[in-house]
Amino acid sequence: MLKKSLAAAAGCALVTGVLALAGWHHLNREIRTPLPIEAPVTFVIEKGLGFRHVVDELAELGVIEHPLYLRLYARLQGQAHLVKAGEYQVEPGQSAADLLGKLVNGDILRHYFTIVEGTSFRQLRQALEENEILEQTLAGKAEGDIMAQLGEPERQAEGMFLAETYQFYRGMTDMDLLRRAHGALDEALEAAWQSRQQDLPYEAPYQALIMASIVEKETAVPEERPRISGVFVRRLQRGMRLQTDPTVIYGMGERYDGNLRRSDLREATAYNTYVIDGLPPTPIAMVGQDAIQAALNPELGPWLYFVAKGDGSHHFSSRLSEHNSAVRRYQLKRRQNYRSTPEN
Repeated sequence: MLKKSLAAAAGCALVTGVLALAGWHHLNREIRTPLPIEAPVTFVIEKGLGFRHVVDELAELGVIEHPLYLRLYARLQGQAHLVKAGEYQVEPGQSAADLLGKLVNGDILRHYFTIVEGTSFRQLRQALEENEILEQTLAGKAEGDIMAQLGEPERQAEGMFLAETYQFYRGMTDMDLLRRAHGALDEALEAAWQSRQQDLPYEAPYQALIMASIVEKETAVPEERPRISGVFVRRLQRGMRLQTDPTVIYGMGERYDGNLRRSDLREATAYNTYVIDGLPPTPIAMVGQDAIQAALNPELGPWLYFVAKGDGSHHFSSRLSEHNSAVRRYQLKRRQNYRSTPEN
């Protein structure tokens, strides 16, 4: 009798084991089948949301067909409690197992924001306001208040954020991004300052930043930046005025209508380098690392003048007579398709 009972028990255990193994194989196959989506699906897991509710929301979105399978698989793997909050994106061809891996690893969706070289702080604020992912906290805030939050209450905001592409996640604020861009500028400027050429006409890194902003506005041709910087550095060293149009335009503010007149060049403003000696008081635009490097490592040479050729590049001259000839050639007889900067 005992032998029969043991045999029956062993048989039941074997059947149970076979069924369990078959069930696991079925579950494993289903959980690795591509999800029933034909386009990327983005969703957000709020903090504190339980795994059951997460799965239910995914089912409502049509991301998974069998929510029970995903809940069971996650619990068997010991991962149900490891899912992290955030914004996620699942792609066609991915499986429920792939999706669970994303949620456990916190592989949240990355967004990107670019501060464009040569743009102003006003344009940067507008771009931040138009971004639908960043949380907006700067509306109505004065520029001075923003800089105070960054620990620089005495500085103007112009030029104080590195022109670069930044990665961010949903939940970050516009101020978070500005803080990162300001920190990136500090790091880039300090590194370039430490490896700068000797005998430059700057007393502090901020002056080099001002120069970098002028270089940034004068050309978008990368190889020209060090040469243009060299022209301006030599002019400063010789006591010559910079006489650069972008500073005049910046000083005019909203009065600038796209035309720069002789009267504008004679107008006394803090930024009119046809009137003032040396550098203007602040940067005139956001700069990238290349412009910073150019300002602190200018190209050596004889050139003291340059003029836009109309194709986006410039003609450089070492003598005033040569420069005047170039002005007559390129400026006074402009072609119909004349451009002072390259096309995007």
